[in-house]
Amino acid sequence: MDYWLLFFLGACCGSFLGVVLYRLRRNRSALKGRSVCDHCRKQIAWYDNIPLLSFLLLGGKCRYCRRPINPEYPVMELLVGAQFVWVYWLLKINFNFFNWVEGWYSLALLIYWLVLFSGSIAMAIYDFKYLLIPDQVLGPLIVIAFLRLFVSGNWQVLAAAFGSMAWLWFLHLITRGKGMGWGDVKLGFLLGLVLGWPLILVAYFIAFLTGALAGVILITIRRKSLKTKIAFGPFLVLGMAAAKLWGWSIWQWYWQ
Repeated sequence: MDYWLLFFLGACCGSFLGVVLYRLRRNRSALKGRSVCDHCRKQIAWYDNIPLLSFLLLGGKCRYCRRPINPEYPVMELLVGAQFVWVYWLLKINFNFFNWVEGWYSLALLIYWLVLFSGSIAMAIYDFKYLLIPDQVLGPLIVIAFLRLFVSGNWQVLAAAFGSMAWLWFLHLITRGKGMGWGDVKLGFLLGLVLGWPLILVAYFIAFLTGALAGVILITIRRKSLKTKIAFGPFLVLGMAAAKLWGWSIWQWYWQ
């Protein structure tokens, strides 16, 4: 039951993030105004705005104009919902509210990772579509990561953060921004803060490997050329998630 509730809450969060990204691209406030159809501009009723369920019941089309609903919305809802369940399972948190310190710290830790990965998914989707990592999402995530750093006192991760940023900045310079964007450089700083050493190396290994494989596949099927820009942010986010899940196992396996 906990997992279904978490999935629904995550899907609601994903629905909100989808609206935020849509309005962010159009320089509109994310908190003002009701949601409207992208095509006919009709206001969307609450019963047509239930994450995933409304999309399925409407057949993926607007109730009024019958034009397709942007698939980004259900994809975001599905990914963030699944991420809520994954993070809860990964942390294996046992909420013991009879022990106030342990209970509330566990809750804060859960919220931290949920916010971090939800924002990262949003950045990945935005970068995939627009080849741009929004500072309006990345900035708050860096602030949140610093807040946890103050609580944990693990200042060693700063070395990983600046080293990570320096590495991507170097790639940005030698490729003149074509192989690595400035947004990727800043995202690398966040990855270093979140993962520390040596998991940041695992994240980069996975990111570059999957990015290269995706590039080869796209070129092979002639969807892209060698001169076409491919968003790297999604692969960095994928690397971060994989490093969080399997990072230590991969690191130990490599050095055996």
